[in-house]
Amino acid sequence: MKRERSPGLKLLFAALVGAALIIPLIMVYALVSDRQHQARIAQNSIVAGWAGAQVIAGPVMVIPYTAERISNEEIDGRTVTRRVETREMLFISADTQRFDTVINPDIKTRGKIYQSVIYDIGMEGLARFKMPADLDRYGVTQEQLLLDEAEIRFPISDPRGLQTDAQLIVDGAPIELRPGMGTGSSDSGIHAFFDWSSAEDVELEFSYTLRGSSTVSMAPSGNETNWNVRSDWPHPSFSGGFLPTEDTVEIADAGFEASWSISNLALGQSLVSKGMRQLPIDDQSGGYSDYVGESSATESPMATIRLVEPVDLYSRVDRSVKYGFLFIGFTFLAFLMFDIVGGARVSAAEYLLSGVGLVLFFVMLLAFSELVGFAIAYLIASAAIIGLITAYSAAVLGSWRRAVVIGGMLIGLYALLYVLLNLEAWSLMIGSILLFVALAGVMYATRQIDWSNVNNSDDEEPEPPVEEAART
Repeated sequence: MKRERSPGLKLLFAALVGAALIIPLIMVYALVSDRQHQARIAQNSIVAGWAGAQVIAGPVMVIPYTAERISNEEIDGRTVTRRVETREMLFISADTQRFDTVINPDIKTRGKIYQSVIYDIGMEGLARFKMPADLDRYGVTQEQLLLDEAEIRFPISDPRGLQTDAQLIVDGAPIELRPGMGTGSSDSGIHAFFDWSSAEDVELEFSYTLRGSSTVSMAPSGNETNWNVRSDWPHPSFSGGFLPTEDTVEIADAGFEASWSISNLALGQSLVSKGMRQLPIDDQSGGYSDYVGESSATESPMATIRLVEPVDLYSRVDRSVKYGFLFIGFTFLAFLMFDIVGGARVSAAEYLLSGVGLVLFFVMLLAFSELVGFAIAYLIASAAIIGLITAYSAAVLGSWRRAVVIGGMLIGLYALLYVLLNLEAWSLMIGSILLFVALAGVMYATRQIDWSNVNNSDDEEPEPPVEEAART
């Protein structure tokens, strides 16, 4: 005669099978991460011949000057002190500068799966320079400056994106721009020679077209920086050390507009420097590296605009996988209730096969998302798995009425998950309420169950009472 397991033992077996399914869920999670990494490599190759994320900055006036340095040399056992004249550089940021930027985005694709956001920037700007009145604080006098050999430098992180229309006008006169000579050690940017012998205030007008991809950042400098941006891309993300002025931000389906106004007081750096300041580099994750001046304490964050793709399918699939155990738990819980309360028998193998089907949903979602988009892929994968589990439940539970309950529950779960993926801010609250309701329902349904009681199976013949056996 075959004895049936106790409800507590059935619960233990279902829990063990559910725990074992964590392994394939982790493998699916790793698969999503690997596909996302491959997509980033493909996106980098797409924009390899275009240009990368651009970091730009205002013009810097670079003035060479002569200085005397004392050097000590050992000659025939004696220390000889000599005065040596050296040539050094003084870097002066603009007193005020304004940038008017138009971003024209586009999407560049490779095959049917990979795509990347690229753009053309139309940049027009105005900057005003004046001779610092406190040069003596830096140990430099105006007489030491070689003003006729001054340079105007425009730092740009990836000069491959520069087009042929770059122009510079100083006090109404055009000046030829030359490649290189940025303010960083890589010399990335453009520059022009300028005779500033008059030492009078000078006004610069400049314009250029710049290609780039994904993000564009402004490294503010000078006493006052104003940056006005407009674009027809409807999905901007503002990040970095400075956010746009709130009342200037307008985002609509037709595009966006935003403006920044950044004071030198917020930058915490002098307008004059003896050391080169390297251009910050966007790390492609919304972060940035700082300016590096004469010491590591000199910092200047950026204002960054990221052209976000409207659907980042890998992040959404990644988030959905994190809810995978919720699907397995609810399905197993429904099977367990039919087993304990309804009298249906569900074996460990049937739990396992149903769980594998639920895990397969996330693989299908990832595969189809790369081809047809997330929403359609979600519909296809969920419909396939709901149909599969519902049909299998009819055989396992011995009733189509019970299978319909399983199918309806799965439809509700997949619909809820889709809502959670689109309402990220509410996902934790909705999920916690759902778990509370599920727990309350299980408690109510099992309130009269003796979890340690072991009943005989239906085909087992009951034993005769002791008194009856004695009479026999």
